[in-house]
Amino acid sequence: MKILFIGDIVGRPGRTAVSALLPDLKAEYDLDFVIANGENLTSGRGFSAETIAAMQKAGVDFFTMGNHVFANKDAYPLLDDSSQPIVRPANLSRLAPGKGAKIIEVAGKRVLIINLISPRIMAGYVDSPFEVADAILAKEAGKFDLAIVDFHAEFTSEKAILAWHLDGRVSAVIGTHTHIPTADAKTLPKGTAFITDVGMVGLKWSSLGVDIEPLVKQALTGLPEKHQIGSGPVSFAAVLLELSTDGTTATQLLKEVAT
Repeated sequence: MKILFIGDIVGRPGRTAVSALLPDLKAEYDLDFVIANGENLTSGRGFSAETIAAMQKAGVDFFTMGNHVFANKDAYPLLDDSSQPIVRPANLSRLAPGKGAKIIEVAGKRVLIINLISPRIMAGYVDSPFEVADAILAKEAGKFDLAIVDFHAEFTSEKAILAWHLDGRVSAVIGTHTHIPTADAKTLPKGTAFITDVGMVGLKWSSLGVDIEPLVKQALTGLPEKHQIGSGPVSFAAVLLELSTDGTTATQLLKEVAT
């Protein structure tokens, strides 16, 4: 089975790039399933029914989230709709909208998708991602054939430690949040694929997909500036997961497209 995991899609430029590149990638790599982190879909913060639908039309099958998942209150019904192909970090409050893990049928296999977040990057009620991952795997034992984890975290060490903790129990641990693709895609000794951060689909000349000039001004003056997302060349970062009985391999795909 071939699964493509696309990094954080940031705003309109990111959505445009996915729409332009994904159809050809699906054909070139004969993909069975496409997952994308969608927490930055709408103007770089949150998502909406319209932006989710646009990415589904482009070929994305499933969405994970992160610390901006609750930025758009109008999207809360999507999180609570069990038919929607969306998970949010499982270790956020159980009282918040949405679920943190779902099992999807893909090419005759049951794929468990788990979303987790580091307590260090989101204020509020956040449980240990290690304990929550263990609890989900125990609860769903025997109900899935493959498992993919999106760990939305800042520290490279924290992502690696979780991957080693889950090695042999899940198919892949994919890091998101920093928007910077790391050069460490590997398969751990017990067969779990890992990359510290898959990167983003967003403006190349930016900081985290956001126009750089207002951010520099804010850094110099200490005064708040409006974060904007303009136009220009877009970096597209994704990881191709090839799953087999012998384990999972992870191959980085890094492309650039004009928008």
